[in-house]
Amino acid sequence: MSLFPRRITTGRFQPVVTAYYFKQWRGYEMDDHTHPSMEIMYVISGQCRVEVGPGTDGRRAYGLKKGEFIFLDAAVPHRLVVPETCRMLNVEFRFAERSGGLPSVGELAAEDPALSALLACPRDHLVLREPHDIYHALKALVLELDNPDGREPMIQVLFAELLLRIAALYKESEAAGEPGAERYVRQAAAYMHEHYDRPLRIADIAASVNLHPVYLQRIFKRSTGASVMAYLTAFRMEKAKMLLRQTDIPAGDIADYVGIGSRQYFHDLFKKHTGLTPAAYRRSFGTERYSDR
Repeated sequence: MSLFPRRITTGRFQPVVTAYYFKQWRGYEMDDHTHPSMEIMYVISGQCRVEVGPGTDGRRAYGLKKGEFIFLDAAVPHRLVVPETCRMLNVEFRFAERSGGLPSVGELAAEDPALSALLACPRDHLVLREPHDIYHALKALVLELDNPDGREPMIQVLFAELLLRIAALYKESEAAGEPGAERYVRQAAAYMHEHYDRPLRIADIAASVNLHPVYLQRIFKRSTGASVMAYLTAFRMEKAKMLLRQTDIPAGDIADYVGIGSRQYFHDLFKKHTGLTPAAYRRSFGTERYSDR
């Protein structure tokens, strides 16, 4: 399994665009389908979900928002789901052997290690976030394709620039040296550490790392041994214990500081985790305040 056909590094292959379009989607669910060409699906605005893979066991779902895109190999089953609105730019392409003075993809890869690594990507799809330059490269390519006086050499140059920019972005995303699933788990945990004082749902946490909640739940539990919400609750309880030990905030008010809207629920949850009520826990450290009595 790989993102690019292996043969393109050995012959004089160049990309050929087979379809491209801007599209504003509203409340839409696409059927599963495949393409004979590779595809880039770029989100210009709004949000969507792209589900990739056969059946349900091997299926992955990615939440995409503005500035994010998915790169799909040919013949990979996928479908688009847009709960509200999403504007996208899609480009489909294949590789064909051509003669001419411009460098082939293989020749470009021989000179650029990042592109060589991208061409060897061992996955059949890739999800990346970008700092605007990918969209500019995509848009420049599409404008040249739309130009009735567009020249093939310029199209090849623009496509080469697009591939090189994607390759650089791929290199950056792999630089951390973490497996993809572990990186998502780390990012989800970091999001909870930063936003634990707000009401959080599993959907919010999954959206922060652009994954479907079911998939995040699966990889998070496999990595940490706890569900996402159990991890969040445990973290909140640790923060509550710290506040009870080190501050004079009334015990009842601490619920608000750790993102739990109900004081009674906080009381019951804290007792379940520690065996003590919040006030009793504070007394055990000699930090009881008048307002807790």
